[in-house]
Amino acid sequence: MLRDRFSFLFALLLVLLCCLSVSADAASEDLPPGYAPSASNVAGEKFEFQSDNKKVLNIVINSLYKSKDIFLRELVSNSADAIDKIRFQSLTKPDILGETTDLAIKIVADKERKLLIISDTGIGMTAEELKKNLGTIARSGTSEFVSLLNDKNADLNMIGQFGVGFYSVFLVCDRVTVASKNNNSTKQYIWESTSENDFTIGEDPRGNTLGRGTEITLHIKDDALEFLEEHKLGELIEKYSEYITFPIYLWKSKTETVDVDSDDSTEDSEVEDVTPKTPKTETRTFHAWQKMNKNKPIWARAPAELSSEDYKEFYKAFSKDYDDPMGWTHFKAEGDNDFKSILFIPKRAPSNFLQKLETNVRNIKLFVRRVFITDDTELFPSWLSFITGLVDSDDLPLNVSRETLQKHTLLKSIKKKMIAKAIEMIRSIANDESKSAEFFKQFGVAIKLGVVSDAKNKDKLTKILRFHSSHSDELTTLADYKKRMKNKQPQIYYITGANLNTVKNSPVVEVPLARGYEVLYMVDPMDEYLLQQALSEFDGTPLQSLSKSGLLYGDEGSDEDESIKDKFADLSEWLQTVSVSTRLSKSPTAVIANKMGLSGNMEKIMSAQALQTGENHMLKYYQSLKKTLEINPYHPVIKALAEKIEKPDNEEELKQLAVVLYESALIRSGFELTDAHGFVGRIEQILRGSLGVSSDAEAEYTVVPAKEREDGDDKKKGDSADAEDVEHDE
Repeated sequence: MLRDRFSFLFALLLVLLCCLSVSADAASEDLPPGYAPSASNVAGEKFEFQSDNKKVLNIVINSLYKSKDIFLRELVSNSADAIDKIRFQSLTKPDILGETTDLAIKIVADKERKLLIISDTGIGMTAEELKKNLGTIARSGTSEFVSLLNDKNADLNMIGQFGVGFYSVFLVCDRVTVASKNNNSTKQYIWESTSENDFTIGEDPRGNTLGRGTEITLHIKDDALEFLEEHKLGELIEKYSEYITFPIYLWKSKTETVDVDSDDSTEDSEVEDVTPKTPKTETRTFHAWQKMNKNKPIWARAPAELSSEDYKEFYKAFSKDYDDPMGWTHFKAEGDNDFKSILFIPKRAPSNFLQKLETNVRNIKLFVRRVFITDDTELFPSWLSFITGLVDSDDLPLNVSRETLQKHTLLKSIKKKMIAKAIEMIRSIANDESKSAEFFKQFGVAIKLGVVSDAKNKDKLTKILRFHSSHSDELTTLADYKKRMKNKQPQIYYITGANLNTVKNSPVVEVPLARGYEVLYMVDPMDEYLLQQALSEFDGTPLQSLSKSGLLYGDEGSDEDESIKDKFADLSEWLQTVSVSTRLSKSPTAVIANKMGLSGNMEKIMSAQALQTGENHMLKYYQSLKKTLEINPYHPVIKALAEKIEKPDNEEELKQLAVVLYESALIRSGFELTDAHGFVGRIEQILRGSLGVSSDAEAEYTVVPAKEREDGDDKKKGDSADAEDVEHDE
């Protein structure tokens, strides 16, 4: 009886062992070979934190990090530093690597146990180093750290020295286990803490599983299980650690389609089936290591080592653009603040370029020792938002919030140097004849915005500006214009308008062009703001709009001019606000704005804005400034009008003609009519007079009244519609 009972228990034990073995095999298929999680609640010596660790965690969660994502960036960065240390030592002592020559970082997610494991083959830590390094912030002065964050005048360079990055793990886990093996230690040790008031250090019961390096096991909280998903881990690695020097491997699932042998065939089949059969396939899932950081940090290399193709390929991968960049600059700053940077100018402007100036454009990524920190840095002003690139600093701290980073003195120094390099790159492209025209077509408005908004760099940018000119079809600089100025020419002449055709055919350019003066054609809406707010003179020479009063040639005051004015004095007095023009040669009249007023083009721009924002009081003020009607004394229409005024037959008719003359001049000069209906009516009266039609004759049109709706029409329409539906159904 006892023997039977023993046999039964033995058989039951064998069944349980088989089930456990099958379960372990099934689980092991999803995990790397040799995977063995760190022991929990390790036996060892307990150490109490010498200050309140909860204060540290409160700082980490509420002051330093606004996102849980940061923990993986910090751990990978620490692993990279550890590998870099052993690599540096191996340069003089190659044997120090031993059998662990593969320098890499590996990440495994164990969903079943809710564990995330980050391991590296770096320098590792001894038991004493585990105690010292992982308890540094708690032992070296939490109160000092807190006061440093609260002190606005503190030296923020000190923040990075407290080593709080490791503690970001408690954003996502409630317990962390760190196993580490250093060459100076014969044993592998474990450090473990639940973020309370103490931590434990003891020998790893698994023995030396690492060879050398560190393995961090996070016991993930239930509200952070998303960080066990492969796609989430992949996104974080690509975002923050894509350019880490050493390879980062993620244990990922893959699927493949394989052929499956068919069991349908029989050996004793008498009739051979010659019909071709489609091979059977099935999809199988397996797991393998996948390298996640394939892109190389080319900015860390010397420019002389890189080709144009290297820069183009990197730009496309970095910016996700299909086109090659228009230009780039790669530089290294040394001195008090060491950093490397690559900046690119894209081939074309984005579709929403400069449409929302208040929106912070995140085109510049900030790295610290090749670890991505943020793209919300405000390193560039809005007018440089078309430039994309990165900056990698060796001196900035890793573990600071965006708000703290913005106040950092080193970041201000980086910003100043990067803007200077960006302007230098823009100047180089502007001077390249093969790229200049396209650059200003795509980004010219940004440079003009820079002249208006960036007082510190206004002079540099003004020299870069290019404009259309009557001199040639090529764009020209203001400096080149000055070189071509005529003898005693006191002003730089320009005209603004909606397009080149409009400004080239404007009446106000007739005399300047006929006399051989060069005229700048400014047809960008931004030009109006540029001229009003920032560009009134260049290198001591004032800019003069041909559409405004104040035009000078430098040779005024001749006797002939005075005699012409005397000859048309009666006409000027009769029309009021009229002067003899010095800019018209073919056209009879032109309307000239006040020196402080708006051009016709600017009035249209402001009117369009007023339609969106409501009444524009400033526009009304500028429109109220008196305009001048300039007449061409050599034009036959003006001569005839002057004669009519001396011997008027019909003064009312003359007044109507004068009004039409003024309104047509407004249109030709680019201004809008305030009374378009009245202008059309006056033109019609002139046509009537020319065609011999009476001024009070009306159109003979017979009005056919519309029929009134009768009662019952709606019911008839409804019956008709129902009948159509019935026919459709049948």
